[in-house]
Amino acid sequence: MAMRKGERRVKGSQDSGHCGGPVLRRSFLQAGALGVAGFGLTDLLRLKARAGETVGPDHPAVIFVWLPGGPPHMEMYDMKPDAPSDYRGAYWPIKTNVSGLEVCEHMPLHAKCADRYTIIRSIAHEFADHGGGHKRFLTGRDPKAPAGFVNDAPMVGSIVAKSFEHRNTGLPNYVSGTDAGRAGVDTYSFGAAYLGSTYVPYNVPGDPSADDFHVKNLSIDKAVSDRLSDRSTLLSSLDGLRREIDCSGMMNSMDRFNQQAVNMLTSDKAARAFDLTQETDAVRERYGMHAWGQRALLARRLVEAGCTFVTMVMEKPYQSGVPWLKNGTYNWDSHAVNCHLFDDGKIRLPIYDRAVTALVEDLHARGLDQRVLLVVTGEFGRTPRISYRPGTQTGVEQPGRDHWPQAMSMLLSGGGLKMGQVIGSTNSKGEHPQDRPLTPNDLWATVYRHLGIDYTQSLIDFTGRPMPILPDGEPIAELL
Repeated sequence: MAMRKGERRVKGSQDSGHCGGPVLRRSFLQAGALGVAGFGLTDLLRLKARAGETVGPDHPAVIFVWLPGGPPHMEMYDMKPDAPSDYRGAYWPIKTNVSGLEVCEHMPLHAKCADRYTIIRSIAHEFADHGGGHKRFLTGRDPKAPAGFVNDAPMVGSIVAKSFEHRNTGLPNYVSGTDAGRAGVDTYSFGAAYLGSTYVPYNVPGDPSADDFHVKNLSIDKAVSDRLSDRSTLLSSLDGLRREIDCSGMMNSMDRFNQQAVNMLTSDKAARAFDLTQETDAVRERYGMHAWGQRALLARRLVEAGCTFVTMVMEKPYQSGVPWLKNGTYNWDSHAVNCHLFDDGKIRLPIYDRAVTALVEDLHARGLDQRVLLVVTGEFGRTPRISYRPGTQTGVEQPGRDHWPQAMSMLLSGGGLKMGQVIGSTNSKGEHPQDRPLTPNDLWATVYRHLGIDYTQSLIDFTGRPMPILPDGEPIAELL
């Protein structure tokens, strides 16, 4: 039936056929679960029971680098050297290889490859709490509560995972990388909300530069390995019987889930993709032998191998042999009570500079810049005016900046988009957008367009209501 003007398509709203007879499936579900119970793949596959067709690793993909805490836009990509001294800060801008695009002096590698990325300076929203800022930015919706990190709408990565749940490349389709102990989906508002836990990312915690770094659930012990072929044979022999007794599709889903588990355990594709030792020392060192650098490299390897959405968190720079700075801070939350903004930045920014520019240049060098879109951002910017407070760790008065969602900057690269430009501007003190005001939803509309997702479609929430993927927003025309 033709759709009327203004109607939205609702994903999954078509009725599927129902089986008329009795369905006694519990024992068969239990039998099917044997194929994975012994393998420890519950965390790996996140109950992804709909593997679908196999596709090659040449589809559009996204690398999303998350900078939690709120990076200081006026110390990175939107410097104001002519502003009053209590606004402009201690750093100075440097020219890049793109006329009119300047970056911080502590990011010299950015200056050499500015023609391969674009900076957006005019995205803003209204949620100044970390929890509210995370939820607003990552879901494209105003959260019900302005604080707290538990989503009431799915994070964009979960919507991507839902949209491509049929895609099977032999790898998790949606991956995140975090520090150890920071793997929970509610730590950064990465939750899938009403979509359910099937669509949260497969998390890879820890420091990928460490000698003992490993990815769980990509190998099996010998006892399980010896039984694997027998269990596969058993599952195969049950297929016909299941199809006869169950018409709901649930059994077929479980079959595909078990087959995906078997495929991942018997193939070395996933193990190879996560194995950074496959890279040369020169490549690894270009990214930086550090958690941030090696996460960036891992992201490139994963999208190259077939992952669709990879989120890498760059939060704590004081690891991988970098000594803790007494007046430094864990994440990008540069309040004066947390850190000395400029001392912390002198350590943080060069590490960030190396990791991000290596990823930008590598995507282009390997011909991935057309199909892979890189987005680097935090939840908001920092207050344009510098504040001074005694540091919690030092007891000495020091400079910092507070939360500021009214202005922020971010970097995009690849995706077949137009690079080497600055989109939007803030006023002379960096307080709010002056030209081309945008919202996080305009960014996500651009991302969905790149992935081929119709963001005007709707998904069904817990109550059966259709929820649009994005309630508003348009692809950013200057990028297209």
